[in-house]
Amino acid sequence: MTTTDLSVTASSTTRPPAVPAPGRFDAATEARLAQLDREATQHVEENRPEKTREGYGADWKAWLRFCADADLPPAAVRSGTLVAFVEWCWHQPARPPKPGHPPGKLTAPSTIDRRLSGVVVTARRQLKLQLAEDIAEEARALLKAKAKEMEKTGETRGRGPAPALLVRHMEKVAATLPRNRFGVRDLSLMTMHFAIAGREHELAWLRVRDITEDPEGRGLIVDVRVSKVSPRKVEVPFGSRAHLCPVRAWRRWRQELGEDVDPDSFAYRAVHNRWKTVLQGGLDPETVGDVLTRIGARAQLDIRPTGHSPRRGLVTESSRAGNPDAVAEKQGGWAPGSKVMRRYREEDDGFKENALHGVL
Repeated sequence: MTTTDLSVTASSTTRPPAVPAPGRFDAATEARLAQLDREATQHVEENRPEKTREGYGADWKAWLRFCADADLPPAAVRSGTLVAFVEWCWHQPARPPKPGHPPGKLTAPSTIDRRLSGVVVTARRQLKLQLAEDIAEEARALLKAKAKEMEKTGETRGRGPAPALLVRHMEKVAATLPRNRFGVRDLSLMTMHFAIAGREHELAWLRVRDITEDPEGRGLIVDVRVSKVSPRKVEVPFGSRAHLCPVRAWRRWRQELGEDVDPDSFAYRAVHNRWKTVLQGGLDPETVGDVLTRIGARAQLDIRPTGHSPRRGLVTESSRAGNPDAVAEKQGGWAPGSKVMRRYREEDDGFKENALHGVL
């Protein structure tokens, strides 16, 4: 047998069996595969944070209303239709008006930008549309131009960005908190929220076992397992201000939970209004934000803090302290080079980076 004969024999015996191309299976197999695809999509969707699901759901509902007005099928997600969608959203109230009530404020640019993302993501995942990465580029260019024009005319839409909760604000809050379990919990919630640059749902889903003492006594290790982007572990060192130290505040609240507390129970829980006992139920994400707003109002702050304020606050204070951007990115779970996080920082850099330094 020749060498050529041997090579032919070897290749024929080692060649892997042919795999049928998509659509080449029998009808029963195709039906089963389609069912698995639907179940996979549903499973992934159900494991997304509830707030994200609600946001995308609202975005898609807005898209469906637009399609009904424009006489378009929902699957018509194109560059041109997204531009028309921005124009349509620009003239819509932020929320559908209730019967008998006047329409509210017009939709803010940030909300329209999020709606674009929600529509594209839903079309890709639910409708399985193959969309270009830059499909919303022209729509966002139009939105940016409209936002600039809005700034020139002084028009206001929506509530605007959440104000940053700064250290000076927390000083006032700490001085006005009640000296009971509500005060102990709220101080820990506020300082922990700030320390991990957390989102509302991240604080709401923390369990007792997710907050542990550092083996070397340097502070806490917080395992943020439920996150909008990705899980992360955050090291929380002792603070230089004892009354605002997140480690000491957590230890006091941990004592209120009791020595025999279930480690799988929620870290931040409701407190009985009358008896001040710690209840079993955890705080939902919306309540986390409400707590911050309430304690801010009690302290008569010059801002109205929301559930996003501590996240912005840490970025601002970290920048003022001279820490690199990468440090804040890691702490809050932002992607490397995050434009969103840098916008938080840049809004406060006017005095830190100023053309007048060394001039006058």
